[in-house]
Order: sequence, then structure tokens, then C-alpha cells
Amino acid sequence: MPQASEVTPAGDSVPGAHSASLGELKQPRTSTSCAGRSPGRDLEEDASGEPGGAVSTVSSSMNPLQPPDASSEEPFTTYFDSKIPIPEDEKQSCFSFRKLWAFTGPGFLMSIAYLDPGNIESDLQSGAVAGFKLLWVLMLATLIGLLLQRLAARLGVVTGLHLAEVCNRQYQKVPRIILWLMVELAIIGSDMQEVIGSAIAINLLSMGKIPLWGGVLITIADTFVFLFLDKYGLRKLEAFFGFLITIMALTFGYEYITVRPNQGKLLQGLFVPYCQDCGTPQLEQAVGIVGAVIMPHNMYLHSALVKSRQVNRANKREVREANKYFFIESCIALFVSFIINIFVVTVFAEAFFKKNNADVNAVCVNTSSPHSSLFPNNNETLEVDIYKGGAVLGCYFGPAALYIWAIGILAAGQSSTMTGTYSGQFVMEGFLNLRWSRFARVLLTRSIAITPTLFVAIFQDVEHLTGMNDFLNVLMSLQLPFALIPVLTFTSLPSSGGSGGGVLILLICSINMYFVVDYVMSLNHVALYVGAAVLSVIYLSFVAYLVSVAPAEAPCSWEQPMGCFSHCSVRCPIAQPQGQNRCGS
Repeated sequence: MPQASEVTPAGDSVPGAHSASLGELKQPRTSTSCAGRSPGRDLEEDASGEPGGAVSTVSSSMNPLQPPDASSEEPFTTYFDSKIPIPEDEKQSCFSFRKLWAFTGPGFLMSIAYLDPGNIESDLQSGAVAGFKLLWVLMLATLIGLLLQRLAARLGVVTGLHLAEVCNRQYQKVPRIILWLMVELAIIGSDMQEVIGSAIAINLLSMGKIPLWGGVLITIADTFVFLFLDKYGLRKLEAFFGFLITIMALTFGYEYITVRPNQGKLLQGLFVPYCQDCGTPQLEQAVGIVGAVIMPHNMYLHSALVKSRQVNRANKREVREANKYFFIESCIALFVSFIINIFVVTVFAEAFFKKNNADVNAVCVNTSSPHSSLFPNNNETLEVDIYKGGAVLGCYFGPAALYIWAIGILAAGQSSTMTGTYSGQFVMEGFLNLRWSRFARVLLTRSIAITPTLFVAIFQDVEHLTGMNDFLNVLMSLQLPFALIPVLTFTSLPSSGGSGGGVLILLICSINMYFVVDYVMSLNHVALYVGAAVLSVIYLSFVAYLVSVAPAEAPCSWEQPMGCFSHCSVRCPIAQPQGQNRCGS
């Protein structure tokens, strides 16, 4: 029986074996059989093939076409320098709080993407436009997000590879580069909202004395500082993120207690999937909620973060246990984020639903608010964003509500900016196989995302950012299939050619096309119509390509156990003794 020390970084079945070329890996091996296994089996159930089989991982910093160093230990190639040990459970109980605490961390870092300024803005607009009627959409989107995050985490636990690394080995060079560029666009779009959200919060806290571009520069600087907290230990970094989530819960919870939303309407909005008297604005808001909650780069992030725990993938029980505790932690983390999102939706639903500009202007003038000029004295429906939302809270509930709101937004923007940087780190390493120094990688990933944000901040004032956020929401929604298809392809659900995955992808693409058509039509320009039509054809063609290659190039990804990845283009994560059936029969 092979020992854990025999694990090789390039996924060879025995130490010293040379890694096959990518073309060889895509050829079926007649010496093994995957017959007799039920489709759709969970990843962890087949993580070890035969009991005691050693499991290997592929380093993102190694060229998969070069032979591995048999004497080297399994590399730890994520951003972090060390792995968190998992305490032993002598009683072998079905649940251990000590183990749950050891696994706690990645899920909460992942959940921050559900609390970024883009989500907060979507929440407050949902409340102001539709009242309590779209809370069930928020809950449904969060549940779908939980399912996808669970699959992403399982991929990382079972294979020892995060999603970008698996994509690197699954797709040919050209589609792989296109896929990387699409994910980078999603990261840039999300990061622009996060950094600008932090800058808006700084502007509000400074009473307008620090301009938007100044807040962006401050956010860039402190992000660099906070990102190196992991030098003092991964648990300290995770505790810092937990502290920021606590700040968000307290600040938005304060707003919730101050406004005191109607609890009956809240429960009805959560559990009655119906939107009475809703029109186009409410439908657009519902689509925006889905696009804001389910973040494409977050799946890449979560699949990498789970590698920060010491899990012996040669041990079937440990793999199953890791998946269980990571799922429990993800449930808790997303429940906390869901409650915070409910705070924001219900505050604006209770206080500002069906309000018009004249109503708000009158209140702001009576309270001598410096922000009364934001709301013209007319009968148009109130439109709010993060900046105007803070201003209107200050008008109705006093300066304390405004400053506490700004503190919550600052915590949301700062935390999500940091996790966005980690996402860029993992995506770039996985897709491009980079072997750069720590500082160089951080500098590059930050520069790619920050540069367009800084230009926007310089040439746009803080009061006119709603149109840009609408554009960024469309952009990120369009990138969702480029995380969704690989996740469904490489995990235990039916792949993108199957019924469940196909329906979900079709739904997402339909939402995206609706989003694009609605946004482009609002621009009222024929040239933009033509350009959008051409880009839509290219976009749908690439999505169709990703769907079509999944069954052809990775037939084992869902019909067979994970050990059968050795028959597909993905490098096999299972290492078995020589002469033994790798897939089991």
C-alpha cells in the first residue's frame, strides 16, 4: 500500500514516472475499466478508488508537460505559505466542533463576495423598487450559489487542484486563453465596484472632503497592507475577514433595528414566490439580483481556498469528512451573508419603497442635510445607489445612520477587494502556470484590476456612478457561464451536456441575453445595436463550444468516479499501486 510520502506533484501513478503529454492524456487507456459505477456519484465517494490509494495533485507552478521530481514533496501552490492541521478525533464521532473550527475560514472568505458593494447596491435598489416582493429571489439565488460553491469546494478537496488548474489541463490553448480573459473581465468588473464602493464610503465619512479618486488610492494602499497579513499566519488573516463581516452585520443590523421593517411582509416576501403588480423595473431588478449574487470568479476562489487545510486524499474517510465540514461551514457563512443582505433589502423596502424625489427632498431640506441637492424636487420615483442610499438614510434617520452605513460599506468594499485579489491570484496562476515572486504576482493582479477603476474615479464624480454599476452588473452576469460550465463539467453533477446542467446554463444565458438587450436598448444608438448583436453571436458560440467539448473530452467527469479522470484530458488525481485497477470495478 502506498504511503502519503509517495504523492507526486504531477499526478503520476508511481514515484519517478514521467508525466504524459497532454495529447497522451486525452487517449483512453484500455488497461482500466470504469464500468459498473453509477453516474452522478459524489466526488468524495470515489476519491481514492481502491482503499489506501495515494492521491496526487498537480502544481500550478509546474509545467504539466515536464517530468516531476520524484524526490520532491507535494507542493503547496496556493497563495498561503502553510496548511492548517486538522485535529484527530479519537472517538470517530459523526460530528466534532473542533474539526468544524479547523475547517472554518474558506467559506467565510468565499461568502464575502455575497456582501460586496455590488450586492449591497442591488439589495437597496431591490427594496426601493420592489419592496419586500423579491426577497424570495434573493433566497433562491443564494441557494443556487451554495450549490455551486459546494461543487467548487469538492473539486479542490478531491483533486488537489483548483478550478483554474483543472481548466488549464482540460481545454486547448486558444479556448483556455479566452476563458482566462473572460474570468479576468469578471474580476476587473467586480473589483471596480468594490474599490469604488470603498472610495464612496471614505467620501461619506470625510463629509466629501476626500474625492473619489483619493478614496481609490487609499483603498489600493491599505489593500496591499492587509494582503500581507497572512505572513503572520493564515488563521490571523481569516480572523481579520471575520472581523470585517462582523462589522457589516453590526452596522447594517443597526439600520435594520432603527427602521424596524414590517416582519409580516418580510416573511411573505421570503416564502411566497410571487410578485404582485410587478412590471419591467421589478423584473430587471430580479435579474440583477441573480447576477449580483452568483459571482463567477468566486467559484475559482473557493476551489483554491479549501487547499489551505491538511487533508490526506489517500484516506477516503478524510476526504468525505473534509467535504462535510466545508459544506457545513459554507452553509453557516452564506446564512450570515443572507441575513445581512436581508437587513439592507428590508431597510430600503420599509423606508423608501414608492417614495419619489420630492418626498426625500422635503425631508432632507427640513433636516438641513448637505445632500438635499441629490434629490430634485419632482415626482419621479426615487432612484438610489450606495452613495444616495447613505444620504437618504442620513436625511430620515439622522447623521448616525449615514456614518454607520458608510462604515458598513467600507468593510464590505475592503474585504471584497482583498478576496478579489486572491481570486485574480489563483486564476492567473492556474490558467497561465505563472512562477513569479509573491510581490510580483500581487502587483500584477492588482494593477490589472485597479487601473480602469482609477481612470473611472478621476473622470467621474461620486454622484453619477449608477450607470457604470449597471454596466458592470451586465458584464459580470455575462461571465457567469465561464465558471458555471467548468464547475458542472468537472464535478459529480451531470455535466453541461446533461439535463440538470444544461437547464441551468440555458437559464443563465437567457437571463444574460435579456440583461444585454435591455441595457443596449436603453442606449438608443443603432451602431451599438449592431455591435451588441455581433458580440452576442460570438459569446453564444463560445458558450456552445464549452458545452459541446465537455462530453467529448471529459466523458468520465460525471458518468464515472473521479479516478476515471485518468481517461480524460484532465490529469488523473488518483495514484494507485502498479498493476492495480485505477478506477475500480
